[in-house]
Amino acid sequence: MISSLRQKTLLFVITLLPQLALSAEPQGEGTLPTAEIQSFVEIFETIREGYVEVLSDEDIVKKALKGMVSGLDPHSEYFTKDELVDFNELTSGNYAGIGVEVELRDGNLVIVTPVDGSAASEAGILPGDVVIRIDSTLITGLGMQDIVLLMRGEVGTKVALDVERDGEVKHYELTRRLVEEESVSKKWLDGNIAYFRISQFQGDSGVEFYKAIDEIKQEHPIDGVVLDLRNNPGGVLQSAVAIVDAFIDEGMIVYTSGRHDISKSQFVASKGNTKLATVPVVVLVNEGSASASEIVAGALQDHGRAIILGAETFGKGSVQTVVPLSNGDAVKLTTALYYTPNGRSIQAQGITPDLVIPQATLTFNKGQFFVKEAELKGHLGNGTGGEERTSADVALDLSELAKTDFQLFQAVSILKTLPKLIQKQ
Repeated sequence: MISSLRQKTLLFVITLLPQLALSAEPQGEGTLPTAEIQSFVEIFETIREGYVEVLSDEDIVKKALKGMVSGLDPHSEYFTKDELVDFNELTSGNYAGIGVEVELRDGNLVIVTPVDGSAASEAGILPGDVVIRIDSTLITGLGMQDIVLLMRGEVGTKVALDVERDGEVKHYELTRRLVEEESVSKKWLDGNIAYFRISQFQGDSGVEFYKAIDEIKQEHPIDGVVLDLRNNPGGVLQSAVAIVDAFIDEGMIVYTSGRHDISKSQFVASKGNTKLATVPVVVLVNEGSASASEIVAGALQDHGRAIILGAETFGKGSVQTVVPLSNGDAVKLTTALYYTPNGRSIQAQGITPDLVIPQATLTFNKGQFFVKEAELKGHLGNGTGGEERTSADVALDLSELAKTDFQLFQAVSILKTLPKLIQKQ
């Protein structure tokens, strides 16, 4: 005989299941997994009656739902109403916190990337760092929403992080602040080369990027483009599509495929959106380039439209869909995988650059002495009236960018060389 409590619990679970089915294929025609439901009811009762602290029925069910969804993969989550509001704030690019994109990987909280201009970035936190403790709380066993709540707080309040890097634990004291981030920045580099940095793909990043192109074109023509996607954790798919569309005028950009027809989609280029169809492009990526960044790099690589330079990317090639529930909560569920135009899956593999160049710190031999012809007493002038160059000119050309950003230095060197190679062909 089933107890009255168990009958009520069983009825509650059976009523709840259709809301969470999300078009899953049934095990049999019109059947429910009764044995599994019975096990759920028994566990529910055991927790309700025997757990050391008193929990409401709602608390127990919420924890069960969160565990069920988060157990699927690192990117699926169950959101309560309040958590859904927080999630929407994060994707809008306007929130209070320390500014990091994190990933739970085999129970470890790994920094995917610090957000440009954030407290974490300025403190020196790096991609690949493993967070061990937030304030006095160890990360072990915590879910993603618990971690987010620990990291976020009121503007001006402090949070302490213990971070493991290369076997050494580092301690950081960070002050939370409002992150109001424009996702696209621009500047000129040497030789009419335009530099665009996209820090993450927000809802309006495509509009920002097109505006940045128009503004910089008004100053003078663009001879080459560096698109910097390093430490960009991804974001909104449509914004990534818009970025690629600025460089190609036809063909596939990305497609998705999953179990159901609703998860199958294709995104193709449109001539009306193309702004830089022929300008040489180098895309910078690294281990912190994930998701939408990998879509952009993979598409431009498959179309032969850009040289991809840097380090192998993160390898997040899955699609998450936020599915609202009737009670106001929502499920962020992995529903498909991304594929590049040539059919490559990014998932758990990433994009391998055309030129694998690690970020490095160059040191120049101090006191190295050399002399150029122009420094010899009585030297002849240039036969065509060209400007003379001394050893000091050579040292100045090499030192600054090569010292501060070796990968960017290599990208600029390629873009300055490409026109000369094309002319010789």
